[in-house]
Amino acid sequence: MKKKKWLHWALAGTFVLSATGCGAPAAQPSGGNTKQGTDAKPAVSAAPSGGAASSDKKLTGDFEIQYFVGGYGDAWWKEMIAEFQKKYPDLKIKESAGAKINDQMKPRWIQGNPPDFVYIDGAGANARQMVKDDQLLDITDWLKDLKNADGEKLSDLLISKPEEYEPGKNHTVPLVFGSWGTFYDKALFTKNGWEEPKDFESFLAVSGKIKASGMMPYIHTGVYPYYIAGGLLDSVTVSANKDDASILKKVASLEPGIFKSEPVMKALDKIVQLRDKGFIDPGSVSLNHTDSQALWLQHKAAFIPNGLWLENEMKKDIPQGFDFGFIPSISQEKGGKYIAIPYTSTIAVAKKAKNPEAAKAFIQFLFTKQHAVRWAELTGALMNVKADLESSKASNVVKSAMKYYNSPNTVVAPEVVLPADVEKARNDAIVALTTSKITPAEWADRLEKAAEKARASK
Repeated sequence: MKKKKWLHWALAGTFVLSATGCGAPAAQPSGGNTKQGTDAKPAVSAAPSGGAASSDKKLTGDFEIQYFVGGYGDAWWKEMIAEFQKKYPDLKIKESAGAKINDQMKPRWIQGNPPDFVYIDGAGANARQMVKDDQLLDITDWLKDLKNADGEKLSDLLISKPEEYEPGKNHTVPLVFGSWGTFYDKALFTKNGWEEPKDFESFLAVSGKIKASGMMPYIHTGVYPYYIAGGLLDSVTVSANKDDASILKKVASLEPGIFKSEPVMKALDKIVQLRDKGFIDPGSVSLNHTDSQALWLQHKAAFIPNGLWLENEMKKDIPQGFDFGFIPSISQEKGGKYIAIPYTSTIAVAKKAKNPEAAKAFIQFLFTKQHAVRWAELTGALMNVKADLESSKASNVVKSAMKYYNSPNTVVAPEVVLPADVEKARNDAIVALTTSKITPAEWADRLEKAAEKARASK
């Protein structure tokens, strides 16, 4: 599964989520977002430069890169670092990487001896906390007119914009872009004459046909409720807000009363409709990500909310003839836009980096369309760059997803991260709602109380 840090609410994540597979939120199981080093010697200690292309400068000294290795593997990182080394032969590059790198490097971050560059993903990684702890460099001014190694303006290439953990300030740049959505088997649908749903009305209609055939329409990962939050609840909320994703920003900022607002209550009502019609597999509540995904692959259910890492994560268990279908959202009214609830994994420069110029040049080097294509080919996921993947070796699911993100008929919501305690309250409430233990009003009460407590602790 995916990533990550505190579970995202996509705004791209409203109620998020977060990125593993996967690349999912922090409490996530596998990474891919399922998602050791020694002290680096002092190197070039240059002050942060502005938007000028630092990639044109001669870089020397030690340069340490920290990156998490999960479901996405490390092939792309190895390839990028090798190419960067050729470009700057005078740099002494050190890689601090692995599945447990976040825990291994934590003492150094606390002691003020961090690496220069960090890919923030996997268990134990939390960009918001790192900003709060003043560990990351403020790159707001540098990013404004930044161009990549090919001379293209970075802000024009990004699918998901940098998140502001502090108002008006940027400390990170999203490197991995994924989207929650609903998956189904195209081959199964063709065989049974079922049509891909285009909106909530058609989703209910085809779900009725699926249930009548003896198959459960919808299964989800109940052990990790952020799957159904990102894959359903968040997008329904944006659709209920007339396709205006700003509602998720209000959720993320814990605006008083937001969890009892009309769009949120309408979203909860749609989940209740699915529940009361018997479309949600009641056994979902006890399933983890791989169990629910395995049952879905075995056609125990027709739809599953998940992230774009799904195909890559389950590649060893995919039945012959299975044809992955992907829909960003099934929440929109007839004629409404698709809603993409994203999750991302970010990169940053350490505030106490010994070679900040090399770290920034590395960022410019990474964010090119060519490298985005390689990411898609090597990981089965998307890099946060608008690139043409049609002629690439990327999977059909990834190519299909990119078409949605480049379409004017798709709203790509912003991604935000909720405080951990609020996220937990939301997850617990979602499970309770889908199992008929609470009403939408009680769900909203729980979240308002959690939000009030979080605001008071600031």
